[in-house]
Amino acid sequence: MSYEKVTQVKSRVIIGTKQTLKAMKNGEISEVFIADDADPKITQKVASLAEELNIPCERVDSMNKLGAACGIEVGASTAAIKQS
Repeated sequence: MSYEKVTQVKSRVIIGTKQTLKAMKNGEISEVFIADDADPKITQKVASLAEELNIPCERVDSMNKLGAACGIEVGASTAAIKQS
């Protein structure tokens, strides 16, 4: 379901940890996706901030699948959906 959700709202997806963290701090994010096979050192900041800001955080199993759902040819450790 998670990959489908990302694919459906591709125009509102933010890809990557730095961009996700920045958008979360600016209050622009409605939901976050974190790949389980990504480096925890990278994804922990996103998971912690999502918890702190009460942003729903969904885990997915694959960086490659998350990247594909975002429409990029490389893996994505995190992605987020902007509020509409």
